[in-house]
Amino acid sequence: MRGLVVVRDGQLIGERYWGGATASDVLAVNSATKSVTSLLVGLALQRGTLGDLRRTVRELLPEDMARVPDSPAADVTLEQILTGRTGLEFPWTRYRELLAAADPVRFALSLPPVRPNPPGWSYNDAMVSLLAAILARAEGLEMAKLAARDLFVPLGIERFRWTRDQKGNAVSFAGLSLRTRDLAKLAWVMIDGGKWRGRAVLPPEWPAQSTESHGSSFWQALPVKNTGYGYLWFTGNLHGRRVAWAWGYAGQFALLVPELRLAIATAAVSPRPEEVNNQTNAIMGLAARMVEVAG
Repeated sequence: MRGLVVVRDGQLIGERYWGGATASDVLAVNSATKSVTSLLVGLALQRGTLGDLRRTVRELLPEDMARVPDSPAADVTLEQILTGRTGLEFPWTRYRELLAAADPVRFALSLPPVRPNPPGWSYNDAMVSLLAAILARAEGLEMAKLAARDLFVPLGIERFRWTRDQKGNAVSFAGLSLRTRDLAKLAWVMIDGGKWRGRAVLPPEWPAQSTESHGSSFWQALPVKNTGYGYLWFTGNLHGRRVAWAWGYAGQFALLVPELRLAIATAAVSPRPEEVNNQTNAIMGLAARMVEVAG
């Protein structure tokens, strides 16, 4: 673990760093990047540039689809990508192939139609990766610049890094690095109805829609119970409270406890694969103790 920030009622009430990390360090949030991408999708929907959640990949990326007309992703909807219910599977361990692909969009569209087992929710970086191209086409701006304009500048987030694909574009499924304080800001905005210091930053309905479970997830971060998935946000119950969280590899969390108006952001190093579950559960367990005390 490298960082911990606790916010309640919009006030910073606790902050600590370990292993030489400091409050000014920009640290990887890994797959918690997906939840930031969800915020950008919500803003684009509000502006009308994406149409609605029923639009398909075929409609959202017509030029790319013309090159891969038989893609199994063609009829996948925007909502299915956000909820992890595309009906397709791409093991998360293959994410480096996405980063190394000369044409990441074509790579994702050309993947064979592997069905998840069991059917239902699946964690699919390849499908989420398409959101970067979908947003860029709809908004006319590359995703990192879009995030800076619409999220980071309004929140006073001045420093960040973002992993780029082989075409130089920020990726939508991972790769963002932020100060842990700034990850906590994003979490607080979600709790406060999309507002930052009284100013609307997100569509007012998007935080609730994003953190409403659209079905169960087979991934677990103990001791959270009844894990589900919203719009690129995990959902569940913790000590009887409804919670949602952005989840990065092995414990980069932005945990929301709306009933307590409590947000917890964590930073952690990436361990060996055999240590992932233990580290994830240990960090979520620490957050759970704070929720219990706050309640």
